[in-house]
Amino acid sequence: MAITEERPLALPSGDPARPSEPHLGVFRRPTTTTGWRSWLTTVDHKKIGIMYGASALFFLVVGGVEALLIRLQLAAPNGTLLSADTYNQVFTMHGTTMIFLVVMPIGAAFANYLIPLQIGARDVAFPRINAFSFWCLLGGGILLNSSWFLGGAPDGGWFNYAPNSGVVFSPSHGIDFWNMGLIITGISSLSGAVNLITTVINMRAPGMTLMKVPVFTWMALVTQFLLLFAIPVLTVAQVLLAMDRLYDANFFNVSAGADPLLWQHLFWIFGHPEVYLMIMPAFGIVSETVPVFSRKPIFGYPFMVFSGIAIGFMGFGVWAHHMFASGIGPLSVAAFSLSTMFIAVPTGVKILNWIATMWGGRLTFNTPMLFSVGLITMFTIGGLSGVTHAVAPADTQQTDTYYIVAHFHYVLFGGAFFGFMSGFYFWWPKAFGYKLGEGLGKFNFWTMLLGFNLTFGPMHILGLQGMSRRVYTYDENYGFDFWNLVATIGAFIIALSVLSFIINIFVSKKRAASLPPVGPDPWDARGLEWMIQSPAPEHNFDQTPTVAHLDEFWHRKYAEGDDGRVRRVATGDEVAQPGDGTGVHLPSPSYWPMVAAFSLPLIGWGLIFNLYLAIFGGVLLVVALWGWAIEPPDDIDGVHHDHHDADPSGDVEATGDIEATGDASADAGKADVTAEAATDAAAVPEEAPVG
Repeated sequence: MAITEERPLALPSGDPARPSEPHLGVFRRPTTTTGWRSWLTTVDHKKIGIMYGASALFFLVVGGVEALLIRLQLAAPNGTLLSADTYNQVFTMHGTTMIFLVVMPIGAAFANYLIPLQIGARDVAFPRINAFSFWCLLGGGILLNSSWFLGGAPDGGWFNYAPNSGVVFSPSHGIDFWNMGLIITGISSLSGAVNLITTVINMRAPGMTLMKVPVFTWMALVTQFLLLFAIPVLTVAQVLLAMDRLYDANFFNVSAGADPLLWQHLFWIFGHPEVYLMIMPAFGIVSETVPVFSRKPIFGYPFMVFSGIAIGFMGFGVWAHHMFASGIGPLSVAAFSLSTMFIAVPTGVKILNWIATMWGGRLTFNTPMLFSVGLITMFTIGGLSGVTHAVAPADTQQTDTYYIVAHFHYVLFGGAFFGFMSGFYFWWPKAFGYKLGEGLGKFNFWTMLLGFNLTFGPMHILGLQGMSRRVYTYDENYGFDFWNLVATIGAFIIALSVLSFIINIFVSKKRAASLPPVGPDPWDARGLEWMIQSPAPEHNFDQTPTVAHLDEFWHRKYAEGDDGRVRRVATGDEVAQPGDGTGVHLPSPSYWPMVAAFSLPLIGWGLIFNLYLAIFGGVLLVVALWGWAIEPPDDIDGVHHDHHDADPSGDVEATGDIEATGDASADAGKADVTAEAATDAAAVPEEAPVG
């Protein structure tokens, strides 16, 4: 809980009333505010969100290269580009990278950047833990990919079914790297989940009840609960597998009496909620962009919220539909067939509500809207193919074929990634102060849509023709060659699309130097994040806004006249805060989260190769946690001195989850800005769509 107290935010340097700060040497807060060093020590949720996104895009390139290698190997019969062993490593790392180092981190990027802005907070509840979460993700990704250079990558698939992932069938250290790397990324996900849940529950702006929280924040909150309950199950399975491989335990040793299905149950209890924790942030993004470009509020807001909660809850009850071919018995098969059918209902509610939002709206097909519509259509196709997996006889036939590969790519690529691309184009000006180019953006969309359908559409046909997945080659007499060639061509079109997005970033940045600023509200948007300047200032809000409506920012720009028509009463520039951080207190940077996080890969490498290295990593972790605990709450003479000026009004109410005890950012004060005050700045009335 935040503690509200009346106290000055800072005292001038040299004031005798200020208690002397201990000289802690290396344990003092760092003071770098600019340059690359500031990114290493930042605890600003916006910078951390950007680093999540940049890391995910880097790993997207890595995983994309792995995908292209797979498609080149399968482009023609009897391919020789990759050996069987190398192919196993490449497809294992492709799946692992895309799930754990691309899709999940992009969702974390949007959640970290946007949640405090959408709920009117200064930062997340625990800024240093937030930094620790990111560095754990990066450390786990580095450890996992170091396997390529240290004896070979994991080769058991991203699911690593035991006992096939045991030492007998996979004697190299690849599976060990997979275990250690994903345990560390799991620590990242868990610490981030606790942080963001606490943030949403405790740090909403005054007046923002849970039913006034934006849909994206709701979907991100559901995602954090999914992480909180799903990740520990995977971690338990990985620890058991690590004990088997490193210390000759018998958790998955069938010859010693272990159950061969134990790993599958543990993995898929995590694995199916994993699908929804990857797609839910994208659902939230589309629920923010479609209303803006339809010029209407989201249709059925309560249904959108509760259908998301229902998807999260029901996602834990469908895991065994991945196991229909494993012999779990007819009763279990029947139960999980029904649960798989039922979970389609709340998903269908979302699709219908998005369509209803667009219906009758004044649609504008900017790039974010194109990608949002792309998600709706592609995910619908993936959902319809998924319904067939609820029919146990059909699923039993399809389960190890390319039909399944087509299905989950339509769900996760056509769903999650199209949604994330919409979010990139939509919130890019808020993060960086300039829009991405529409011309390249539309090229990005249409090439991705074309390449995606050319790649994964034919896989439905290949699967129904009987092509098995996870095979590194096939005979020319099987008749698989034409559609595999088409899929390979599609994969390279997707690569071209991703390249166009990267080019767009640099071209748009260069072009922005000669263009006027985009302003705080380039899309005429609806949420609180558009009520601050672009790019978002370090302190977020000059004053914490008071919320009276869902879509509070929109209601400050528009009002209903006497004739019942909705008209503009203020522009976004007039309503937005000027970006003056005077009097705002922010938590100071810290390098201990990074040090603590990077001690974990050392422990992982040590457990694989040399226990002395693991001991060194453990000692470094203890030192980092000790430094974290005793570093001063703030360096008053350091980086945030300008933010410590006394509030000119003399009426500052600070919220202090002081970092010495909880690490929460201080919240500067409650706003005097109301919807009525905003509408006083009336512009020339302008007709607007009903909001």
